[in-house]
Amino acid sequence: MICGLFATLAGSAWTRTAIRYVITAIAILLFLLALRRSGERAGRLAEQLETIERAHDVQRRMLEAAACRPASRNDLAERMRDGRF
Repeated sequence: MICGLFATLAGSAWTRTAIRYVITAIAILLFLLALRRSGERAGRLAEQLETIERAHDVQRRMLEAAACRPASRNDLAERMRDGRF
């Protein structure tokens, strides 16, 4: 009974056209959903990269500041007397 109904529907030109449009619409919908998901993933990766770059910049500035520090307490006292600190 059900197989006969499907055979009748599949034999109709209108039904075949409708099925073709439905399948095309589903394919387009799945493509758009996949595109959205990859866009979200790219956004998360860009945000993560920005955070890592910010952390590296802070670390670099800390290392530069440490490189310019006085070597000993005497050097620090001398720099403070000279007003260079």
